[in-house]
Amino acid sequence: MRQMLLDLPGEKPQNLDNFEPGRNTELLALLSQHAYGDKLPLSARFVYCWGEAGAGKSHLLHALNTTASTRLIGPTSPPADFIHAPDIGLYLLDDCDRLSDDLQIAAFGLFNQIREYGGALISSGALPPARLDLREDLRTRLGWGLIYEVHGLTDDEKIAALTLAARTRGFTLATGVLPYLITHFRRDMRSLSAMLDELDQYSLETKRPVTLPLLRELLQRELREQESTLSP
Repeated sequence: MRQMLLDLPGEKPQNLDNFEPGRNTELLALLSQHAYGDKLPLSARFVYCWGEAGAGKSHLLHALNTTASTRLIGPTSPPADFIHAPDIGLYLLDDCDRLSDDLQIAAFGLFNQIREYGGALISSGALPPARLDLREDLRTRLGWGLIYEVHGLTDDEKIAALTLAARTRGFTLATGVLPYLITHFRRDMRSLSAMLDELDQYSLETKRPVTLPLLRELLQRELREQESTLSP
């Protein structure tokens, strides 16, 4: 089936509360400890999260980047951001598998500095450390602490989470709406949640209940609008 790639406006900020845990409850509990600044053992000061695209790795790291004492870094960051600073207690290294050669050296140095001077580092990548196409010394550092696979939600878990979200917003979804949505739209929860909001708004605008015909109509309308913006 064709997967539509629509641009959704007004996506909600990413935080730990709106991350659907699924099979990631242990990881979410650990990251919550980091968010609250709890004192953790050395092994928990370095956390590596890996998983397929759309599983929520970036969501988790962005959710932790909420104070002046945190720093989010990645493949597009300047090397200076990889230098340990005494006022930064938590570094968040996203997409480490995409680091350039120079930034791999900088990341290796940051690991060593954090271990010597204090702080914590949570990093993410597409694969387990041993399978990353990175410098051997950096792969070793990424495997220093705790390693978690970020499991994507199953279709049933997505449907349950979206059903609860709709109920919380005060509207009811007709049978078939969510199975159709997750098979005809982007499958990550951030996009699905944004589309659920848009579907709720469209229902209010048209004064019609949220049914499968309404969803199909909205998706077709959005697709036509997208195609019109791309036309010369």
